[in-house]
Amino acid sequence: MTRALRYLRALLGGTVSGTAELVAAMLRREPSVAGGTYDRVPREWSRRLLAVTGIEVQTTGLEHVAGLGPRVYVANHLSFVDVWVLLVALPGSLRFVAKRELFRIPIFGTALRISGQIPIDRHNRRSAVASFDTAGRLLRAGHSAIVFPEGTRSRDGSLQPLKKGAFVLAIATQHPVVPVVVVGTFGILPKGGIVPRAGRVEVRIGAPIATTGLSYDDRDALVARSAAAMGALLGSVDGVLTAG
Repeated sequence: MTRALRYLRALLGGTVSGTAELVAAMLRREPSVAGGTYDRVPREWSRRLLAVTGIEVQTTGLEHVAGLGPRVYVANHLSFVDVWVLLVALPGSLRFVAKRELFRIPIFGTALRISGQIPIDRHNRRSAVASFDTAGRLLRAGHSAIVFPEGTRSRDGSLQPLKKGAFVLAIATQHPVVPVVVVGTFGILPKGGIVPRAGRVEVRIGAPIATTGLSYDDRDALVARSAAAMGALLGSVDGVLTAG
């Protein structure tokens, strides 16, 4: 069996079986708790896909989030593979804020909704505000949010300007922002690619940025501080990927 067929088999089979397990958990009214089915199934799906595609994940900076409560992770976005990588690399009970189009995919969209991921329409401000309100409730319930503040995948591997929604969310809930960068997924599966290549990926976690005492008026400064932190993690102030 070719690598492409193994990947598609794992992708489709894992999506179907994972969705069935999530539906069963929903029907028995299993609560959404840290380490429960709604956390475990997405992580197992991600580990399986990474194993099948030969992608190795190395994580640095875990000491920055040890013992930290719910947080807003802000990550760069290079590839669809980023989702698998972050689910495996980052600790805590995680929920993505993801573009609403993904929720329209048969079976996969059902899995996203049942597992508590949050759809967002970035072209509809009222809808986007409602999505971040939902994320706020999840943070208060003990989950952490993962947001790709660039708004879309990078076409050239560099860090794009950050949108403000994730930072307004962190200020509103008074939860810390944790800058995260993924290095290596752009070459493994760039935007428009279909089958990932094998390779090594690194996740670099930065020090949390406190939002206690910040107000809405501080949002631009928080965006700038977070962008600078992400650029530094990438190895340069402008966000160009380096091996540093």
